[in-house]
Amino acid sequence: MICLKIPPVLKKMHGILEQHGYSAYLVGGAVRDMLMGKTPSDWDVTTNAAPEQVMQIFHKVIPTGIAHGTVTVHFMKNEIEVTTFRTESGYSDGRHPDHIEYAATIQDDLSRRDFTMNAIAVNLADGTVVDPFGGQNDIRHGIIRTVGKPSERFMEDGLRPIRAIRFAAQLKFSIEKDTYSELFKAEIQKKAAGISVERFRDEIIKLLKAEEPSAGIKLLEETHLLDVFMPEFRPCVQCIQGDGRGFHEFDVMTHLMYACDGAPKDKLNVRLAALLHDIGKPQAKNIKTENGAELYTFYNHEQISEKISRPLLARLKFPNALIDNVCHLVKNHMFNYEPTWTDAAVRRFLVRTGYENFEDLIDLRLADIYGMHRIPLRLHDSPAGKLLLELKDRIEVEHEKNSALTLKALAVNGKDLMHAGIPAGKTVGKVLNYLLETVLDDPAQNTKDTLLTIAQNYCQNMQKACSE
Repeated sequence: MICLKIPPVLKKMHGILEQHGYSAYLVGGAVRDMLMGKTPSDWDVTTNAAPEQVMQIFHKVIPTGIAHGTVTVHFMKNEIEVTTFRTESGYSDGRHPDHIEYAATIQDDLSRRDFTMNAIAVNLADGTVVDPFGGQNDIRHGIIRTVGKPSERFMEDGLRPIRAIRFAAQLKFSIEKDTYSELFKAEIQKKAAGISVERFRDEIIKLLKAEEPSAGIKLLEETHLLDVFMPEFRPCVQCIQGDGRGFHEFDVMTHLMYACDGAPKDKLNVRLAALLHDIGKPQAKNIKTENGAELYTFYNHEQISEKISRPLLARLKFPNALIDNVCHLVKNHMFNYEPTWTDAAVRRFLVRTGYENFEDLIDLRLADIYGMHRIPLRLHDSPAGKLLLELKDRIEVEHEKNSALTLKALAVNGKDLMHAGIPAGKTVGKVLNYLLETVLDDPAQNTKDTLLTIAQNYCQNMQKACSE
């Protein structure tokens, strides 16, 4: 019989529950993690004590889900979800059970759970493992299998098909064949379509934090579950972009998936940008013939991709600040640095992209290159890598110069211009933008007297041009 080591905080909690005549078990992802040799990040406990009884036993308890038998116990500097043994029936809204009844045994409680790997409990009294559905064996073999019939489990909660795919990517498991086949069925996809976009978004966020999110994105695409929530990707499937020039090996959809793999896993914004950066290519695609060979072009695809990405992310209710950042990265990912760039060109690049976004843009460019052939770019001994490092050095030099890169950094403002006789309104805005362009070309011009002189000359020339 397998026994797991119980953490001290859970031993202490169990001891208190046991003093009041109750038993308790560790359940959920923490058990799975422990069986896989990982360190759990949080604890879920189930007990035969009712929520009201748990609230009487412990001093600080929050009734986070008391209608479903769950409370959160603040104990020894931990937040531990404690749920009463229960069974469920009827899921008319595709999410919440219509009826909940407290169960008599841990085995009854485990029977309501989604996948065998999540239907394992550890007795907090002695660490013995309760595994009525063979979850340990499935974990050993890297298999995701529903508890009972897949059709019943998936029809209970429309999120479960998405969770199966997310777990497959996150844990690098495969989905058992009968469970996998069920994902293609119309009634299952209809049930999935009924979940809130927030629940789908949260699963996508978890999926994007996997080592290789492409495994999950590919499953979502091939089962057509991706079409339910993100139909904008469908035109990217089998949109060929590789021609005789050898830039791309994969179609647009596959490239996006692999580019996502190539982005840093701890940067959600860059992973989203990598997934979306070429989503506009199918709309932008054109074919031209040179010397008898067909070549594919995708002019302005970055702008189309930004226009597609913004409403997509908004529909999934990502935070506005994240949407703005991701769309900014998508729109600006097509920079092509050459050593012939002047210092003024580097400064203009900084104005357009923002110094605070430059590291993310580099990460996105590296992800884009990775997605072309699934080969990481060698920064220090490849032509493209050396160019990126050179641009990075030049960006740092310009940043350290504290050059005027925004209107606010100019030595004059709108009030100064109006005081000097420049007409208020649109004229002031035009003059300020002209002055910024002047300073980007030559930072030494950024003094108050110089800029006021330039502004007055500019206005005189504008007036002269209008009179002619």
